Amino acid sequence: MPCDPLRDLRAWQERLERLASAHQDTAGWAPPIDIYETADRYVLTAEVPGLSRDALELAVDGNHLTLSGSRPASAAGGTRRFQQIERGHGPFSRTFEFADMIAADAVSAELRDGVLTITLPKVTPTVHNIEVL
Repeated sequence: MPCDPLRDLRAWQERLERLASAHQDTAGWAPPIDIYETADRYVLTAEVPGLSRDALELAVDGNHLTLSGSRPASAAGGTRRFQQIERGHGPFSRTFEFADMIAADAVSAELRDGVLTITLPKVTPTVHNIEVL
């Protein structure tokens, strides 16, 4: 059988695409995140289109926030034969560490138009006056 470099290249490309597709299916995904800080709070925004409030979980511990959730895979089978899948699916979990302690009882979250906005108020340091005897 004569050597056909173009055929060999196509075969390698198909193998790489299959490997990349398999990796993408098992690697999960993570939503893109932006975080900014003001004098009294941190604000985190996450792009989570297609996720409901019930699919998301927040946990605050000291100066750490963990955001986790899961997006179901697109329905495969039937008459569908996907040509390309780029939207991530599966579970994700991301933990962020902040320089200041977070007031966990005052954290708020809003999900609107596929964007989750989490407001994390900083713990206000308390000053104790001590009388010198």
